[in-house]
Amino acid sequence: MDTTDPAIVFDENGVCDFCNNFYQHILPAWKPNEDGQKELEKIAQTIRQSRKKNKQYDCIIGMSGGVDSSYLCYVAKEIMHLNPLIYIVDTGWNLDSTVENIEKIVGSLDLDTHTEVIDWEEMKDLQRSYLFSQVPYQDYPQDHAIFSGLYNFAVKHKIQYVLTGSNIATESIRPPMEWAYINDLRMMKAIHKRFGRVPLKTFPFCGMFKYRIYYAYIKGMKRVAPLDYLPYEREKIQAFLTERFDWQPYGNKHFENVFTRFYEGYYLIKKFGYDKRKCYLSNDILAKEITRDQALGILETDPYPEEQALEDMRFIAEKLDFTFEEFQELLSQPNKTYRDYPNSFWWIKQALKFATLVGIENRVFR
Repeated sequence: MDTTDPAIVFDENGVCDFCNNFYQHILPAWKPNEDGQKELEKIAQTIRQSRKKNKQYDCIIGMSGGVDSSYLCYVAKEIMHLNPLIYIVDTGWNLDSTVENIEKIVGSLDLDTHTEVIDWEEMKDLQRSYLFSQVPYQDYPQDHAIFSGLYNFAVKHKIQYVLTGSNIATESIRPPMEWAYINDLRMMKAIHKRFGRVPLKTFPFCGMFKYRIYYAYIKGMKRVAPLDYLPYEREKIQAFLTERFDWQPYGNKHFENVFTRFYEGYYLIKKFGYDKRKCYLSNDILAKEITRDQALGILETDPYPEEQALEDMRFIAEKLDFTFEEFQELLSQPNKTYRDYPNSFWWIKQALKFATLVGIENRVFR
């Protein structure tokens, strides 16, 4: 991590606040060992007991076909002995290899699935609105659709436990707010109101208050992160998935989606100078999977080939009803941030401070 995060702070030894926070607050509570496995079994037992006599599923998992969610499905079924419903969201951008990975995992584990297809005209209009807005957070419309759909479905169908593939090993360092903004419904609706043309009649919404407070404390929805209780070495997990399920790797973290691949691997770097690999590689360093020198070497390379990036750009432009020239011109316009639009940042920041204070959240947020 470096000063492309404008809020980063280094101590007198040159150590950044992300690392200090990891060693002081995250690492002491992380249990990828026998103690963690015992705790995970207790959690699994609670989830199994929560299933009522005539209730088919005891939990739900949002699956993307990526390594984290794929391994989570295995853990839930084979290690925790649960009967999860696999929730899949089709935003219109999944790679064929991702779809195949999903089919292989759920087929081999004999898991039931529910697929939510987001209305393409609404999805497209919201993504076009975000591109016109010139903010860095171009993947937010997809992220919001995926997680909102999952939480809304779980509560509607009274599935109390939502299992998430998020994990300390690969996500203890969150991308800075300048790079990847948080769940702010006010900002999203303001951007769509200004630039959108299609009413969002069916698009799933779920703000931070709704899922953190209303769903959690009124509806009783519980989010569980099983991968934090197990050893999680990414390379070994990928090798296991490939051997067990013929699962196919797709490159960098979050590259299981063609729009996200272009956004993180090209758009964000070329337009804003933000390279999310710095976060991902920093996590790998803290998890002792690679050295800092190895990480710096990786950062000297492009996330994926320029030829592939330009091919993706043409595909995305056409799918979003831009000409290639219009899309290039759009990307060259002056950059903006959440500060340029109505937002709820102050309120969300206070909520995050409270969550940190009471131990609900232990990652650095600014």
